[in-house]
Amino acid sequence: MSTFIHRLQGTWARNDSLVCVGLDPEIERFPEHVAAHASPIFQFNKAIIDATADLVCAYKPQFAHYAAYEAEDQLQRTIEYIHETYPDVPVILDSKRGDVGNTAERYANEAFERYGADAVTVNPYLGADSLEPFLKHADRGVIVLCRTSNPGAHDLQDLTVAGDGRRLYHVVAGLAAQQWNTRGNCLLVVGATYPQELAEVRGIIGDMPLLVPGVGAQGGDVAAAVRNGQTAAGTGLIISSSRGILYASRGGDFASAARTATERLRSQINEHRLRPAR
Repeated sequence: MSTFIHRLQGTWARNDSLVCVGLDPEIERFPEHVAAHASPIFQFNKAIIDATADLVCAYKPQFAHYAAYEAEDQLQRTIEYIHETYPDVPVILDSKRGDVGNTAERYANEAFERYGADAVTVNPYLGADSLEPFLKHADRGVIVLCRTSNPGAHDLQDLTVAGDGRRLYHVVAGLAAQQWNTRGNCLLVVGATYPQELAEVRGIIGDMPLLVPGVGAQGGDVAAAVRNGQTAAGTGLIISSSRGILYASRGGDFASAARTATERLRSQINEHRLRPAR
């Protein structure tokens, strides 16, 4: 059985890349000739994908950027296009779902059956039974929010757990490593904006892969993220950038500019990766 993790490992090696391009469309920022198209989001995404597919380890469309435009059909077309044209590159649906068991079943069906995503982001706040409907899809990745990249992450995720002494994000990391990952398909989100926390989580979870947002527009330091988050094999990371790649240019050269930005980020990441002797 081909799993999300196997495909991810394949693109890490084949494209020598830990870069994930976030497909977060904002039609207002598209070049005029693309924005005027009947399916502007799909056309924009297609151009970005074609320009970068040999440079990435994954793509990550963010659900709200499609739903806000009533463009779920273009989200579906985007994922189908990646699967048909670049079948080795996995797709992460960033929807941060989390609800009681019966509703979580519907959300899992939405991500994996309706949209055909290879992985989905989820919120662990409701506990293990809210995650199980996703985790039982052993061939798909389930990426659990742990220490997110936004400034407000401190409000809850850094709280000390009574009687335990650990931060809440430490508890989430421990549960993921010790209980939730029995099928080997669980990953965590830890922001590049918090490199020390990234190192702490890596120490808790071993070689479990991490989705790392926050480089580029959010200001996360690439070198620190790689040094603190990589595994001994120099992998283990899905480093996501959206706006810094998608909108590197607003002109007719937007796709080639996106390729240049992706190449630059891949090079910056690879400068700091471990390269074990073979």
